[in-house]
Amino acid sequence: MNTTTKILISLVAITGILGLTIVILRFSSPEDTWICSDQGWIKHGNPSNAMPTSGCDNDNKNPITSTNNQYANDIVVDIPHTNQEISSPFTITGKARGTWYFEGSFPIQLFDNQGNKLADSYAMSQGEWMTTEFVPFTSTLTFDIGEATSGILVIKNDNPSDNRTLDKEIRIPLLFKQETTQVLVFFNNIERDPGLVDCSVVYGVSRTIKKTQAIGRATLEQLFKGISKEEESEGFVDNIPAGVTIQKLTIENGVAKVDLSKELEQGVGGSCRVTAIRAQITETLKQFPTVSEVIISIDGRTEDILQP
Repeated sequence: MNTTTKILISLVAITGILGLTIVILRFSSPEDTWICSDQGWIKHGNPSNAMPTSGCDNDNKNPITSTNNQYANDIVVDIPHTNQEISSPFTITGKARGTWYFEGSFPIQLFDNQGNKLADSYAMSQGEWMTTEFVPFTSTLTFDIGEATSGILVIKNDNPSDNRTLDKEIRIPLLFKQETTQVLVFFNNIERDPGLVDCSVVYGVSRTIKKTQAIGRATLEQLFKGISKEEESEGFVDNIPAGVTIQKLTIENGVAKVDLSKELEQGVGGSCRVTAIRAQITETLKQFPTVSEVIISIDGRTEDILQP
């Protein structure tokens, strides 16, 4: 074997070894990605995807994701995380570049999963916003989720121009915590008042309802569901006809005005039952400190209703 041949064989061998080494290093190393460290995202290698939209925790759980990853370099949301369970009131925190603000604020909206707007507010800068650097922000939302179990938080840049192409937004999916509260609904009781000697005497039964700002309406709706089999066995009696619905309820200056559907007077007779119906509705509403008087109407009528 001549010298030239030996040199060629050596070069081929060296090239092969180098290529194999590169392959081993490439596939034995962690993939190119973003790593969460000290509440911030750090490049590992050369990831092809954009930096995650917002904050992370130290064990790399629950990073904020966005439908608009192109804004990841403009705004970072620390709280909430994607699919975080929230309840009212709820505080949002993070940081955004000064270009995201106008006059130190930018809009934040909360929608339920049906697209109904639950809250409309602003995030306020917590520092000098006239900069291209990141500036901390905070915003507290108060809202009533109704029956919704999930929703979307929409965070927009404040764009004072008429050029809508400059609009930016990120969307964060959230879950709603169903908070509950205890209320009372009132019924007669034939064991505590045998023979219903006084039909105006009613007794409270506890109900668990979802926490809501419209607590008076929610409590009346529980009353109109009637009594359970267990409550019936304990002597409770419901005098309100089935199918009654609330058409309007207002509370002002201590007076609750409730307009009910025509079912309230259908098949109702006798002074005792009429008295009991009024007592059930009145005492159910008067448990709230904002109510001292109750006016009942049916289809807007107050004078000729619930006659014996």
